[in-house]
Amino acid sequence: MPSGLDWSQATARWETRGRGSIFLPSLWKDALQLDLEQSIVDHRYTDYRLHMPKRKLDPLPSAAFHILLSLAEEDLHGYGIMRQVAEQTGGRMRLGPGTLYSSIQSLLEEKFIEELDQREDSELGQERRRYYRLTSAGRKLARAEADRLAGFLRVARTRKILRGDYV
Repeated sequence: MPSGLDWSQATARWETRGRGSIFLPSLWKDALQLDLEQSIVDHRYTDYRLHMPKRKLDPLPSAAFHILLSLAEEDLHGYGIMRQVAEQTGGRMRLGPGTLYSSIQSLLEEKFIEELDQREDSELGQERRRYYRLTSAGRKLARAEADRLAGFLRVARTRKILRGDYV
């Protein structure tokens, strides 16, 4: 303890700066003349991802994967995608409009699907619908995601969690 200070004076008050408490009595700081702003570096809260661009589709959400799968065979409009996803999952996944269109928007931004020119739908008469098509980049992404999921299934089978011939 610096000379001339007794314990009660040294512990009388603590100084708070920035995000938290600095565990050094302010009387000691004054006595030692420390410049805490420059001498303390806290690396615990450094987030190196701040400088990297955020990718909405990494990892690929389940809804986006099912949208890519539904577009693998034919071009579909939004409601057609909804019905195809419900059919291909046996009704276990039903996409609501919010999830569907926000996922479509993300896939469009990343160029995994493309919007086709509006065309008339024979079922609806003159009403036009937006149709979507899987791009080659989207097909590669769907294939990569399917391979990733197949790897999980292989591990589950080797650990005797999953039995049968799924993959």
